[in-house]
Amino acid sequence: MSRRNEAASLDDLSRRIIEQLQEDGRRPYSTIAKAVGLSEAAVRQRVQKLTDAGVIQIVAVTDPLQVGMFQQAMVGITVDGPVDEVTKALADIPETSYVVVTAGSFDILCEIVCADHEHLTDMLFNRIRTIPGVRGTEAFVYLGLRKQTYQWGAQ
Repeated sequence: MSRRNEAASLDDLSRRIIEQLQEDGRRPYSTIAKAVGLSEAAVRQRVQKLTDAGVIQIVAVTDPLQVGMFQQAMVGITVDGPVDEVTKALADIPETSYVVVTAGSFDILCEIVCADHEHLTDMLFNRIRTIPGVRGTEAFVYLGLRKQTYQWGAQ
């Protein structure tokens, strides 16, 4: 089954449960059950199935600024040869929060979260650019965050 078919197979009840958890990941199953018209046990089972299938994750999302990480950037990376080893190396760096293979001007986009300007400079020059296969980088430093959402998938 293709990923598109798997996504389309979510029924309305599962989508409504996901929507409830997106509003508050700590919402009790009993509250969700009342909102969607199922028993608490049925909600618990559905959430477990969605989690086991990798459809959802329930995590705490931190605000980087509140935990002392004041410099964020999206880094466009061009690669010589296959991208797999480069993406693996990037994913192993604790400061990366997002690594994606792309088409277009860059082979990879990588979001990094750093404490300050010096930390960002070190990441670019001493960590990312030294990965075998990296041909070039372009950093897009974040000046302000206007929207960050996790609300997709329930509509």
